[in-house]
Amino acid sequence: MEIIGLIIFGAVIGALARLFMKGDQNLGILWTIILGVAGALVGYWLSGVLGVEDTEGIDWIRWAISIVVSILFISIYLGITNKGRARR
Repeated sequence: MEIIGLIIFGAVIGALARLFMKGDQNLGILWTIILGVAGALVGYWLSGVLGVEDTEGIDWIRWAISIVVSILFISIYLGITNKGRARR
């Protein structure tokens, strides 16, 4: 069940990251989930390094860090694949 939860969480984080990004992202749902999962895992690790992994209630700081990392990963992916570039 942990893998299914991670996939769902990655999909939510990836979708939120794309929502906050400016412009059009030519990115499929599979890559959104993959990059969202990667952002969530790195975001959880970073929150542990920063000492904010255990907060009361909803972990808003961990969510925010995960979304920012996912935005970074999506931007890198789009830059590498040239999908972020406007077509002429």
